[in-house]
Amino acid sequence: MHSKKDAASSPPGTTRAASPELPVGGVAHLMPGQWHFGRHGTLRTLLGSCVAITLWHPIKRCGGMCHFLLPNRQHRGTAPLDGRYGDEAVELMLDSLRRLGTQPGDYLAHLYGGADTMPDGSQVKFNVGQRNIEQGWALIDQLGFQLQDVDVGDNVPRTVSLNLDTGQVEVKRGQPTVQGAARR
Repeated sequence: MHSKKDAASSPPGTTRAASPELPVGGVAHLMPGQWHFGRHGTLRTLLGSCVAITLWHPIKRCGGMCHFLLPNRQHRGTAPLDGRYGDEAVELMLDSLRRLGTQPGDYLAHLYGGADTMPDGSQVKFNVGQRNIEQGWALIDQLGFQLQDVDVGDNVPRTVSLNLDTGQVEVKRGQPTVQGAARR
């Protein structure tokens, strides 16, 4: 488990502040930009255009989840890693799994979110959801995680839960947006 208290023990240039506290057997609700890696308890998040990646090690019985808002940032410079960006959120989880002596290929991965949350009548479409999905796919593929399940795109919010004791992932889809319902 990583929390604000762990920031002092983090490698230089990284931040642990975005990781919520998780009491043993408890539930941590990840907000956008947050991530958690550990054992025991349940991680839960609500997604729109953001994306969540879950990881689970079936032998060591540990895992994590990140909830990112954007695929990456243009110029990080010397700033600490920031969980709001997909590439950096996954790098934060990679640091945790490597400290356990494990490799990405040991983990089962799931990819969720990336909904189209912009109204159809909107003059500007940034396609944030689609860009987040593409980044999630690329990271899972490049790092060699074992992709197990995907539920991305569309125009529905999702609630994602990862049980860190069992590795079970549950996804609940919300109702389509009014604009999305009109498209069908």
